[in-house]
Amino acid sequence: MALRRRPSLVLLLLLVRGCMIRAVNLKSSNRTPVVQEFESVELSCIITDSQTNDPRIEWKKIQDEQTTYVFFDNKIQGDLTDRAELLGKTSLKIWNVTRTDSALYRCEVVARNDRKEIDEIVIELTVQVKPVAPVCRVPRAVPVGKAATLSCQEGEGFPRPHYSWYRNDVPLPTDSRANQRFRNSSFILNPETGTLVFSAVHKEDSGQYYCIASNDAGSARCEEQDMEVYDLNIGGIIGGVLVVLTVLALITGGICCAYRRGYFISHSRNGESYKNPGKPDGVNYIRTDEEGDFRHKSSFVI
Repeated sequence: MALRRRPSLVLLLLLVRGCMIRAVNLKSSNRTPVVQEFESVELSCIITDSQTNDPRIEWKKIQDEQTTYVFFDNKIQGDLTDRAELLGKTSLKIWNVTRTDSALYRCEVVARNDRKEIDEIVIELTVQVKPVAPVCRVPRAVPVGKAATLSCQEGEGFPRPHYSWYRNDVPLPTDSRANQRFRNSSFILNPETGTLVFSAVHKEDSGQYYCIASNDAGSARCEEQDMEVYDLNIGGIIGGVLVVLTVLALITGGICCAYRRGYFISHSRNGESYKNPGKPDGVNYIRTDEEGDFRHKSSFVI
């Protein structure tokens, strides 16, 4: 019985193997390649099973919800025309990659002689960009006890960089309270935003500050900048206020004396004020050309 069944088992295995071969299948040695900008990268797409000798190969780029051809009709298309080639039979190699090449790439194979004619595989390419020198802002002088904010920003690096601050070449912790070395300071460092915030500066916070922006592709730093923490001169401030008040008092006194002495009173007719004489009741005065003076128009009324 066992000998009679063996040919049937062999035939079944051959049929199963035949069905497997008739289906085109793809695989990739790396579905999530990561490369630094301006380097080269291979997008792996390998046919593992197929009976078709000359399958149709297509590569497409999916970015910002738009799909464009990369390899179609047996030639490179689009912005990769001079920077890419088909490697082997189906893989894609890109030279001098840039940040705009970060995208999804879909490898599609059509095998007409296979039972399952179409298969595809998606590769996610990430291009890392090294940060450039960040822009740092450090206040030059801050009085003791006042708040101060130092900022550090970089906009080119990818992935988004993290930030670290240094004072006199010594790295600062994210929280001064967590490090005994900085127990006399009161600051918080946010490595995501690059801000270093002092709630109240002390004399020990004076020094040279710089920031470093870093990611997986590299790092960059800004130039050192000085921050001086100085004491407030309370006596000098009070003295200055008293001087100002004294000057104002002298000016006010001078103006009052000038008024009393009549320097601000306007005069007419050689400095003497003129006032029209009053008119007695019942008398009207008119002026004539002949008289040159006033005369009665009517007599007094008794």
